[in-house]
Amino acid sequence: MAQKTSAKPRRGFKEFIRKFFVSLKRSPQNIALIALAAAFIIYSLNLTSIANTTAKINLPNMGQCEFACMLFSILAFVCFLRAFPKRQKPSVLMITLVFVMMAVLIFVDIVYYNRIIEAVSGGRIAIVSDTAYIAVAQNVVVVHIVLVAVTAVLLATLPVYSKILKNINTSIDVEDNGELEAINIAGEE
Repeated sequence: MAQKTSAKPRRGFKEFIRKFFVSLKRSPQNIALIALAAAFIIYSLNLTSIANTTAKINLPNMGQCEFACMLFSILAFVCFLRAFPKRQKPSVLMITLVFVMMAVLIFVDIVYYNRIIEAVSGGRIAIVSDTAYIAVAQNVVVVHIVLVAVTAVLLATLPVYSKILKNINTSIDVEDNGELEAINIAGEE
């Protein structure tokens, strides 16, 4: 009589890690998506400091840069989601649009950062306790530039690390896998 072996579901941290890697193997673009979402969230949560800096310094194109950054952040996010439809090939047009929008984001952030530097180093504005939001805005813009650049690198190297992720073994070892008896299909006993 054959022994019944129940396949117990594996629980715990190891199973969580295994499922995480299975999910990454299926959609490795989520790594770049998380970086893009982090850039958008950090910029959005500090929008008050950026708007106050724009109002205080009031140099040319600062408001347009702030508006363009929010607009292209949202559009880049939407295009990124459209670039990788489920069970279909990635859309080259949408991926190209994402890269264009990320380039625009970096450009407007650099322009905005240079306006802050121009006002602070020119002596027009001093960063004191009342204007500490200018330093916050300056740091947020730098972090946003870095995260958008990291997203661009992750998206550009997607084919490389997706192959590496596919090589990770996420299969579950089942006990008594090789000890199955031969099945007699001829009807002889």
